Amino acid sequence: MAKGPKMKTNRGAAKRFRLTSKGKVRRQRAYHSHLNTCKTTKQKRNFRKGALVDSGDEYRVKRMLCV
Repeated sequence: MAKGPKMKTNRGAAKRFRLTSKGKVRRQRAYHSHLNTCKTTKQKRNFRKGALVDSGDEYRVKRMLCV
């Protein structure tokens, strides 16, 4: 029985996203890498926390992760 080719995982996405136990996609927050002197301590603290990918983008991210 012939099978199609396997899908390759997008390696850039694999480094940036993780799946939760319920199947949602976790991500890190942006704007934390440079120009931090003008940002408040509260902003920088909240950048350290993870977030979930928006539901509209979740399908595309999961396709890149081959889930």
